[in-house]
Amino acid sequence: MGGVKITATPLAGLMLMETAPIEDSRGRFTRVFCEADYAVLRPGLHWTQINHSRTTQRGSVRGMHFQYPPSAEAKLIRCLKGGVFDVAVDLRAGSPTFLRWHSVELSENDPRQVFIPEGFAHGFQTLTEDAELLYLHTAAWNPEREGRLRHDDPRLKIAWPLPVAQVSEKDRAAPLLTDAFKGIAP
Repeated sequence: MGGVKITATPLAGLMLMETAPIEDSRGRFTRVFCEADYAVLRPGLHWTQINHSRTTQRGSVRGMHFQYPPSAEAKLIRCLKGGVFDVAVDLRAGSPTFLRWHSVELSENDPRQVFIPEGFAHGFQTLTEDAELLYLHTAAWNPEREGRLRHDDPRLKIAWPLPVAQVSEKDRAAPLLTDAFKGIAP
C-alpha cells in the first residue's frame, strides 16, 4: 500500500490528492495521510486539528472560511459520506489568480481529497442529503484571526450547482469584498 497521485489545479498550490483504496469482500480501507507521500507538497507537513462536519440538507452551503496570519492554515479535505461541490478561493496578495476560485466534486466513493494551502478561503455545497467531510488543519482555529467571504459575493461569482438551501447566519453576515481588500500576506 502506498503512494498518492497528486494533480495540480489552475490555482498554484491547490492540489487534488488521489489515494488508492484497497477493497475486498469486507469493504474498503483508505489511507488518508502519510507524511512521506505528502513530502513533495511540504516536507514535515503536520496536522494540528482534525474536524468532522455533517450537513443534513442537500443544497446547503458552508463557507467561505479562512484564517489570517499568523493563524493561517492549510487544509486537507475528504468526503466521508454523500457528495459535495468543494470550492477554494485564492486570497493570496500578489497572486496571479487572486480572487479566482476552483471547484471539485468530492464524494464518499471518490478517492480524491483536496489540499488547500494557506491563503485560500474554503467552502462547499452539499449535493446530497447527509454529507460528511473530514478536515485536517495545520493550525488550530483562532476566532480572533477568522475570516469569511460571502458565498454569493458578486466579485467571486461562484457558480453553485444547486439553489442554496441553507447558510448559517454567521456566514450570511460575512461582508462583501471591496476594493480595499488586497489579499492575505504570506
